[in-house]
Amino acid sequence: MKAISLKGTLRLEKEVPLTDPIIQVKNVSKFFGGLTAVNQVDLEVPAKYIYSIIGPNGAGKTTLFNCISGFYFPEKGEILFHGDPIQGLSTNLVAWLGISRTYQNIRLFSNLTAVENILIGLHPNLKTNWFEAIVHTKRFQKEEGGSIKEALRLLDYVGLKGYGDFLAKNLPYGLQRRLEIGRALANQPKLLLLDEPTAGMATDQVPELITLIQEVQQSGLKTVILVEHNMNVVMKVSDRITVMHQGKVLAEGTPGEIATNHEVQTAYLGGLYDLNA
Repeated sequence: MKAISLKGTLRLEKEVPLTDPIIQVKNVSKFFGGLTAVNQVDLEVPAKYIYSIIGPNGAGKTTLFNCISGFYFPEKGEILFHGDPIQGLSTNLVAWLGISRTYQNIRLFSNLTAVENILIGLHPNLKTNWFEAIVHTKRFQKEEGGSIKEALRLLDYVGLKGYGDFLAKNLPYGLQRRLEIGRALANQPKLLLLDEPTAGMATDQVPELITLIQEVQQSGLKTVILVEHNMNVVMKVSDRITVMHQGKVLAEGTPGEIATNHEVQTAYLGGLYDLNA
């Protein structure tokens, strides 16, 4: 195992066995004043899985995402990435360690082009410093050329070939969703957090996004954690599912187990879910 130090933090460069968890959430709680948004949550996500977190609005799903990605610091509990604690690290350190995310409400740089948005995502992996950028050293020029090539490759990968010069704000909503995934992938993450990626998308765009999520997981064997309300998406792509309700874990299991769980039906699904739907 090779470890790279950054301000006292280790980035682990290693292959993770399929049987090892990539993320472990242990007894995590997050409070906002008198409100308990996440209440003693335990979660273990195996590496190389597509793992979904579902539940009603206000169940604590996005708050848990924010704790994992460094936006929030949990008051209680521990979050382990490859066995190392990451709670309390800044968002840039969490990203540098290999965790990327998208957002429930799209957060692109709207006045920058699609390719520029991807280049921003590539920034954590660049080696040249500010001085080399100012004087345009050969190393900087080589890295800049490689970055543009990689940005164009990622645009093609997420279905945005030919859209590189379009301002992000001028892209249709579904393509903005794809661009945000492309920017998250630019960081070369080991773990990708997708927060409601199909929200606001037209029905006919959803199957293509399902295919993209599956390709992302299979290409490079990444782990994907998905927060999603579209149950057709969840049931089709997930290896395992955790159901949250009122800040707590209500149930955990395979899609088949979740679809037939009576507590889940009562709290969230509103009836027996048809896996063949």
